[in-house]
Amino acid sequence: MSIQFIGMIAAEAKSEIHPPQGPVIDPDYIARFAQAHEAAGFDRVLIAHNSSDADAVLVAMHAAQATSTLGFMIAHRPGFIAPTYAARLFATFDVLSGGRGGIHIITGGDPVEQGRDGDFLNHEERYRRTDEYVGLMRQTWTADKPFNHQGPYYRFENAFARVKPVQKPHIPVFFGGSSDIAIEFAAKHADIYAFWGETLDQARDTITRVRAACARIGRNPDTMRFSLSMRPVLAATEDAAWKRADRIIERIRDLRGAGVGRFNAKPESVGSARLLEAAAGGRVRDTRLWTEVAAVVGAGSNTTSLVGTPEQVAESLMAYHALGVTTFLIRGFDPLEDATDYGTNLLPLVREAAAKAPLAVAAE
Repeated sequence: MSIQFIGMIAAEAKSEIHPPQGPVIDPDYIARFAQAHEAAGFDRVLIAHNSSDADAVLVAMHAAQATSTLGFMIAHRPGFIAPTYAARLFATFDVLSGGRGGIHIITGGDPVEQGRDGDFLNHEERYRRTDEYVGLMRQTWTADKPFNHQGPYYRFENAFARVKPVQKPHIPVFFGGSSDIAIEFAAKHADIYAFWGETLDQARDTITRVRAACARIGRNPDTMRFSLSMRPVLAATEDAAWKRADRIIERIRDLRGAGVGRFNAKPESVGSARLLEAAAGGRVRDTRLWTEVAAVVGAGSNTTSLVGTPEQVAESLMAYHALGVTTFLIRGFDPLEDATDYGTNLLPLVREAAAKAPLAVAAE
């Protein structure tokens, strides 16, 4: 299976080192950001969900109008609209975008953020609701006649959607979450299991856990694909790359000290805990996995990096590929500029190396 690359776009220019400036929604920036990823050769872009930010589906629709081939990975949090309605919403996007949709299911790891939208279920209950929700979405996408349903969270009579996704049997379902219950439901529902940039040993453990969960329910583990998220820090030499990393962490600490920017620790996220565990093992893990940003900001998102020359970072990505990772979600601290740089200097190297390397079908 060929390597795929996912970038990330937002409705405004910002990152850990660039506090938001200007409008909360900048239509021109969305278009330019998406076009930069398409020109760089990315397969998809993630559009994140946050309880105080722009709606991800509408941002994706605007970006789709500005591009022609770029796919989308739209973050969606179950529980705030009906799953039958969500199925029609994403099927409509898939049709209008010409089959470029993708949904990233995120159940949520921060009770405070959940509460902003009126969700007060505990961690386990949120995942059990997600299990029912995603199952109903998939059924709505594929059902050829109306169906009834009564479960612990949802009840429907004669549910049916005339609009179906262009992609068959349905749009790709990405699923994130590192807790045992999250992995259990990912095995049932996900086409691609997405996790953050762990150490090689942690990644091997995660892949093994997910594949074991698939086997327990009778699913062929080889049908699960894996997406790993990283923040590459590139430069022409290794020394220059680490000096750039030093500038990045200094800037983040300065902003944090001044109370500027949003730092998003997630107290109930096992994925965050795993990144913080990696960071506790040292500033650099494996060969070039840089953990300082995760430690400083609380690891509430994709915050670990691979630092080095494009050739060195490509080699490190290929080490994850050898474990079974086929998709890399990469984004930079200078978001738009880095997307262009990755397209020129990193993506071709990884794709060339992956074309020559057999993909592992089981983690040892």
